[in-house]
Amino acid sequence: MGAGTPLPPRPGSRGIASAPLPYFSPRLKRFLAEESSSAAVLLGCTIAGLLWANIPGAGYEAFWTTETMVRVGSWEMVLDLRHWLNDLLMSVFFLTIGLEISREVTVGSLRDRRTVVVPAFGALGGMAVPALLYFSFSPSGPAAAGWAIPMSTDTAFVIGILALFGPRCPDQLRLFLLALSIVDDIGTITVMAVFYTAQVSLVALAVAILLVVVLVLLRRAGVWQLGPYVATGLALWFAVYASGVHPTLAGVLVGLLVPVVQRDTHAHERLRFYGRAVIEHADPVRARLASAAVRATVPAGDRLQNAVHPFSALFVVPLFGMANAGVRLDWQVLHGALTSGVTLGVFVALIAGDTIGISVLAGLTLRTGLGELPGRVRYGHLIGGAVLAGIGFTISLFLTDLAFDDESLRADAKIGVLAGSLVAAVLGSLLLRYLGERLPLCSLETTEGPPPLPSGPWRDPTAA
Repeated sequence: MGAGTPLPPRPGSRGIASAPLPYFSPRLKRFLAEESSSAAVLLGCTIAGLLWANIPGAGYEAFWTTETMVRVGSWEMVLDLRHWLNDLLMSVFFLTIGLEISREVTVGSLRDRRTVVVPAFGALGGMAVPALLYFSFSPSGPAAAGWAIPMSTDTAFVIGILALFGPRCPDQLRLFLLALSIVDDIGTITVMAVFYTAQVSLVALAVAILLVVVLVLLRRAGVWQLGPYVATGLALWFAVYASGVHPTLAGVLVGLLVPVVQRDTHAHERLRFYGRAVIEHADPVRARLASAAVRATVPAGDRLQNAVHPFSALFVVPLFGMANAGVRLDWQVLHGALTSGVTLGVFVALIAGDTIGISVLAGLTLRTGLGELPGRVRYGHLIGGAVLAGIGFTISLFLTDLAFDDESLRADAKIGVLAGSLVAAVLGSLLLRYLGERLPLCSLETTEGPPPLPSGPWRDPTAA
């Protein structure tokens, strides 16, 4: 490549700002592959947690409630193993959510208004209707605090099930459900921050706001090194934890503020210069400079996502499932769950609430022309996907821990989440298998088959 050869446009640059979005970029393919793998590991760890919790004398609760302490001088933090996982390690999971939201909004599928309108309205229906259905079963008392539990959609399980369908599942349906789950995550995180914070320390909250400002300044200054973002993010986690707001919110904020677009216009020129220098004069100094130049050409958000997403998908989330899904399933517990408004509310809300809310609002958005689902997506796919969105495992269990202090209510809610997610997975798969191709296309624009021939006399323009 010569010195005057123009560089290819970079993602998010002006050269491709108006280019049509591919269904799956290499970055998005890798994200979906890791989510699919996470679903399999998460399922195995969940089953292991259930078995462990139901083996007499196995010490499931005793293990996860073991207290550990971190102490520096006179300062100390004491949490049991489950809360170290739920409060600290799950911040990594929420960090990946924030990074994916930021990327999709900036350079991905959520930057096209007509593409995002349908999943956005579907997500609103998938949050509002389940919450209302839950309230119909538990309108008052301590049980009413669980209204947000059935609002979420578990991306890993949904993407993992769609992967089993292979080419029979349209790419645009995967993109629709991914965008829906991202919008759903934004709403659920907002609900968690606003409605599930008991008391707030104003001093710690002010420090947290100051650290968010620091992240914004780092982003605006075009800092490409990950170190400053990671250090500020760790300080933000401690500040949010001390404020009384759930500390996983810090992970979301860091993910949203780490830049996902390369703003340094000279990064590629430096890479070309130092790369040529390494080839012509190989030495350790030039090699280090070339390595730094390579990192500088990749947005900080992509590098951070590449580093933490496999850890989150294959370790943090499965471990969370093992630590939080374990509930005793003896006859007394099951009999109580069958008559519990919490269990029935979560179960019905996950299945019927998501199906009705997503299908109706997304369908109305399509019928009124506010948005579109191009490609081969049919209404059968849309309904089957809406049922699958009722798999509300990870964040539903997370919200269960926030909503209830009473262990019996937590057990009832967990049974509802497990049963509802299982039925949603089976029913959604059956609907996609047998109904997917039987209903009309969601979009009037289709590429299936050649255009019709004109009805009147005509002459082939290619004829001699």
